[in-house]
Amino acid sequence: MRPLVPNDDKPIGRRAICCSCTRRELTSRSVSCCGANRTHRAGRAEGLSAAAAAMSRLRSALYRGKKTTLEMTDTTTAVRKRSKAAVKEEETTDPAPSTYHTFQDRADVVLLRSQLLHWYDKGKRELPWRTVAMTEPDLNIRTYAVWVSEIMLQQTQVATVIDYYNKWMKRWPTVQDLAAATLEEVNQMWAGLGYYSRGKRLHEGAQKVVSELKGQMPRTVESLLKQLPGVGRYTAGAIGSIALGQVTGVVDGNVIRVLCRTRAIGADSTSPAVTEALWGLANTLVDPERPGDFNQAMMELGARVCTPKSPLCGQCPIQSHCRSYRKVCVKQEKNSKRLLGKLDRISSALPDIEDCTSGGKCPLCPAEPWDDELGVQNFPRKPGKKPPRVERTLTCVVVRSVEDGEDEYLLTQRPSKGLLAGMWEFPSLLLEEENSEMKQKGALCAEISRMLGVQVNQSLFKYIGEVVHSFSHIHQTYVVYHVCLKEGADTQTPENTQWLTRSALQEAAVSTGVKKILKLYDSAENQEERPSKDGKRKKTTGVKDDKKPQTSKKAKLSAANSGTRQLYLSSFFKTVKEES
Repeated sequence: MRPLVPNDDKPIGRRAICCSCTRRELTSRSVSCCGANRTHRAGRAEGLSAAAAAMSRLRSALYRGKKTTLEMTDTTTAVRKRSKAAVKEEETTDPAPSTYHTFQDRADVVLLRSQLLHWYDKGKRELPWRTVAMTEPDLNIRTYAVWVSEIMLQQTQVATVIDYYNKWMKRWPTVQDLAAATLEEVNQMWAGLGYYSRGKRLHEGAQKVVSELKGQMPRTVESLLKQLPGVGRYTAGAIGSIALGQVTGVVDGNVIRVLCRTRAIGADSTSPAVTEALWGLANTLVDPERPGDFNQAMMELGARVCTPKSPLCGQCPIQSHCRSYRKVCVKQEKNSKRLLGKLDRISSALPDIEDCTSGGKCPLCPAEPWDDELGVQNFPRKPGKKPPRVERTLTCVVVRSVEDGEDEYLLTQRPSKGLLAGMWEFPSLLLEEENSEMKQKGALCAEISRMLGVQVNQSLFKYIGEVVHSFSHIHQTYVVYHVCLKEGADTQTPENTQWLTRSALQEAAVSTGVKKILKLYDSAENQEERPSKDGKRKKTTGVKDDKKPQTSKKAKLSAANSGTRQLYLSSFFKTVKEES
């Protein structure tokens, strides 16, 4: 270690250590240990104190800076999050509908009610369910009767329903009577009305009312909606307003058309925004004194005047409230002036006062431009329907001759769930792919032989024609064959099959498609029995001018019909190949 050098550059001896004021001499000069060291220590302490203070200030400044930076970062992050949330909300939230599509003036609502009910009272149709609703004092029977009518009227025209309704109410006048019936009896009564699951749900609902509700029909719209199977928002509103006098609007196909044209609602009528807007309008307009009559008047107007095609605008009792009709009149006036050269070019560039003023952002306005040729039929707009599924089905009319009696027909029962649940039909096989007539006969022969437990000769099967029948989602073509079994044939009758006479078949729970097949069979039989000009009996060739069975490469079909009994043709061909 280098020795400490004082200011006079003379070396001094080793520095003594001062501890607790102990004096030690320095070798080169006399220096007071305590005084020198106190001065040294004081200076050093002062320097350290200043350094510590500076360091403390630096740390404080750094801490404050860091804190400020963190606060700024948190604030920026929060602002960014709020901005993103606001942008996301703006993107996901639909703009509010314009008041152009509503009724703002209370006086207009009151006037519309008066005009519509006056028209309804003057010329309403006399319908059996309306008579019951007006005259039946028993609230339970009245609610049940309106419920039956509303279920039958779903997707079915009034003229078709009347006879079915009268027969139904004569057989089952109360909900207790319907609950005591069998599903087979209900299907039999419903046969030909279509959408067969409706009858099943009515039957299930009646049994629920008797077993769980002590035979009392629900008394409010909410309970109707909650407790009855197959009852949706419209049906509950209709029953509640017509039978129970509850003040609630209804929205069915007819009402949708009336409201969309009245308030120029041109967006997709199935969209959530339009659906809620229509229910809001219906609940605003319904007359609190006569809710049932008002709702029926709206439906009557849509069915008779504001029709899908060729609407009778000149006979409409609420024409003065119709924005669509007003728009047509304005367009016609402008077109007339344009043809006469009297239309001001400047005014033609201005927005139409009969249009919504939301700047193209209104969720109720049409996306497509106005079509002058359609007029009020521009409203409502519906999305294009999905094309029905195409199916082809092999069907065989199996007839058994009975000694001293009527011929009998073999029928099989469909599964309890799905299309035509629980209904009866002729033995059938879904066509999976293109097949020749020989293969079709072979498949039917194998299936009928399996069902009856006897070997049926394939040569007995005769092709008689095709029947086309359309369901709501299926375009069905029945490829029809016929076989007549010998008298006295020893056949078995497996479960879910039965032999019916012609008179019993007419009364059975069979679909319209089966009735069409039976009609084709009768036509073929008549041709066979009718003698030709040379006196010989004419050979059966079907009803399509001797055409062979038609097949289609496009007709690969899904297995949607008769459960485990309805098999694909390929399974038969595979079995035959393995046996050979």
